[in-house]
Amino acid sequence: MGQFASGVIPAAVTLLTGIVLLLAWFVARRHAARQIVGRAQDDAARLLRDAEARQKELLLATREESHALRQKAAAEARQTREQAAEEERALAGRMRTQEDRERALADRASAAAQKDQELGRREESLREREATASARAERYEQLGAERQRELQRVSGMTADEAKDALLRQIESDARRDAANLVKRLEHEARESAAEKARQIITQAIQRSAAEHAIEATVSVVDLPSDDLKGRIIGREGRNIRALENATGVELIVDDTPGAIILSSFDAYRRTVAKQAIEQLVADGRIHPARIEEVVEKVTSELDESTRKEGEAAGFELGLHDMHPEIYRMMGRLKFRTSYGQNVLAHSKEVAYLAGVMAREVGLDAHVCIRAAFVHDIGKAMDRDLDGTHLQLGIAFLRQHGESDAVVDAMAAHHMDIDWPSLEAMIVQAADAVSAARPGARRDILESYVKRLEQLEGIADSFKGVNKAFALQAGREIRIMVESGQVSDEEAVWLSKDIAKRIENELEYPGQIKVTVIRETRAIDFAR
Repeated sequence: MGQFASGVIPAAVTLLTGIVLLLAWFVARRHAARQIVGRAQDDAARLLRDAEARQKELLLATREESHALRQKAAAEARQTREQAAEEERALAGRMRTQEDRERALADRASAAAQKDQELGRREESLREREATASARAERYEQLGAERQRELQRVSGMTADEAKDALLRQIESDARRDAANLVKRLEHEARESAAEKARQIITQAIQRSAAEHAIEATVSVVDLPSDDLKGRIIGREGRNIRALENATGVELIVDDTPGAIILSSFDAYRRTVAKQAIEQLVADGRIHPARIEEVVEKVTSELDESTRKEGEAAGFELGLHDMHPEIYRMMGRLKFRTSYGQNVLAHSKEVAYLAGVMAREVGLDAHVCIRAAFVHDIGKAMDRDLDGTHLQLGIAFLRQHGESDAVVDAMAAHHMDIDWPSLEAMIVQAADAVSAARPGARRDILESYVKRLEQLEGIADSFKGVNKAFALQAGREIRIMVESGQVSDEEAVWLSKDIAKRIENELEYPGQIKVTVIRETRAIDFAR
């Protein structure tokens, strides 16, 4: 039994191998046959096109040649008749006898007969060529019909099927052209939308009159007398060390009369330290135990104050139903700065701008205001917890019951994710406008002033410019020129030259309008 199985298995393997090879050969042959059919279709189509083109060319050439020969024969016959008439008139004047006239007429008749024979030969040759052309045309028609039948046989398509394929191709081309038209219309719509967006943003900025102040990183505590500096330092510096350990702020006690300086990047800690030192100085008892007690009391009072600050900011925006912890964290942003800009003031301004823009475009203004108000809430806790302020803010808002619409709109304000809603776009735009407002941030203010100076400097460098003024936050520059040095025509070219140089040398958002003003004054005196 084992020998039988050992004999059957190789036979089965051999049979399966043969079947697989046969299938592979069949597939390969089928693929090759398809390629041959495809090439035959292409060759047949090409031959058919060549035959049709050759047929048209030959018929056209034959007709043109026939027409030319007929015109030439008619012209020669007309010329012969004119010459004969002219000769007859000339002979009538010169000949005096009947014999001369008869001889001249005989010569003229002989010449006319020769011309007629020549014309007959040419007409015969023309008929032969027309017959040859007709035969060739019939041959090309037969050849075209044969090629068409061969093409139908090879391609498997009838003339109607080919016509349907052509119509489908035309329809596809029409759809592509329509798509291009839609794309162009969309581009025009985007341009008009950009103009509308600029109007909405400008209106929102004008209606939001927020004040900006650059925050510092140091605070000054005034002392009634310099004797208190020694008491604050304490024996061997124990009091100042206790203050620094309890508040996390560095105390700088120098020769500044009647004051000590608190240094820290955390405004909350500086505020706690300042209020604690002021209470210690007023109480007069300054020692480590008392310092810890006062710092703890000031911290508790400041936490309650920050909660009220956040609650007042929310009520000012019409947000009355937020979780108390959200109000408390928003109040902490009063002591947080970003590029020197107070984050709580920035959040309120972003909420104002988002509300105005949302109402202008018909979106949910409440969602936009709410999301814009809390968009930077994570900055109140990112110094104490791991994670970005965006991640911490999203988790905090979800934990305290904010809706998905508000959280999604807040989560996209740095464009870290795809736009989840139109309200998210409004929040991002309002955040960008608030941050980019001149004077809001230290670095933006410096770059803004520098760009205005460069803008006016470029205009002043041109010959004939009297004064240059940058207007509308650097979006327009007006140039006064000397009328005696710059003519009306030169003023046009001057505006173009200044605009081109601004494009090459400056980096700026949007566009800058260049206006050249030339004034001519006529002055006289009445005496």
